[in-house]
Amino acid sequence: MPMLLEPGDVVVFQGDSITDAGRDRGVADSMGSGYAMIAAGWFSAAYPDRCVRFMNLGISGDRVKDLKARWQADCVGLRPTWISILAGINDVWRRYDSDDPTPVEAFRAGYRDLLTAARAAGDAHVIIMEPFLLHAKPGQERWREDLDPKIAAVRELAAETGAILIPLDRLFADACRRQDPAFWAADGVHPTPAGHALIARAWLDAVGGAC
Repeated sequence: MPMLLEPGDVVVFQGDSITDAGRDRGVADSMGSGYAMIAAGWFSAAYPDRCVRFMNLGISGDRVKDLKARWQADCVGLRPTWISILAGINDVWRRYDSDDPTPVEAFRAGYRDLLTAARAAGDAHVIIMEPFLLHAKPGQERWREDLDPKIAAVRELAAETGAILIPLDRLFADACRRQDPAFWAADGVHPTPAGHALIARAWLDAVGGAC
């Protein structure tokens, strides 16, 4: 596919701990050690003349409502040309570890607010990555009753707004046919280096920057 990132573009990665990946929040250009760093590194090495700037502003533990609370300051206010979002698994997880569920209607409405604000703030292109779950631990299969409707909502919002959709849940399901779930994400949620690399490759494929 054609290259979508133009010279001088600014890409903001937003999300939870999967995006955060241990970044140093005191260093503006810290990319963490996950897929955002891998994608940015490979793209910059392959296309140094494009001078694309990548920013990682993911925060561990965030749900969609948390992204919404900081969306102006940590995203649209920065006037990026690309916004990449990976969120939703904490909206599921808190139901099972804290008895603090996020109804799918609230999840969809909050996510739509993020996309509406992004459109209203300028001409930023949006990349939506599905939340995902690998069944690496006993009992995680029952999370599907909460996760699958949220994945469906994300897909609907991508179609509704014209955002680029990266189907990570499907991608990891395919990957688990080649290797055990724990190979890709030991706890079913947080990717291993191989899992992060898989996400990064999918992200680069989506923008035409595969190396």
